[in-house]
Amino acid sequence: MSRRSPARRLLPGAERDRVAAGLKKKYEAGASIRALAEETGRSYGGVHRLLADAGVTFRSRGGVLRGTADS
Repeated sequence: MSRRSPARRLLPGAERDRVAAGLKKKYEAGASIRALAEETGRSYGGVHRLLADAGVTFRSRGGVLRGTADS
């Protein structure tokens, strides 16, 4: 038995705009796309698409760069 939830279609019209605006507000306050996906039960790609449609300027990936050790 799979632990994954069933696929969720992206919402139409005003409901989609409302959800996208809420996600945008949280993302711009510092939440990650992965955290938003987990919180809403949506896929990473679905949240990314909603944020893009809402006009978000995405942050860089961040993290540690590989191969930059000083030796």
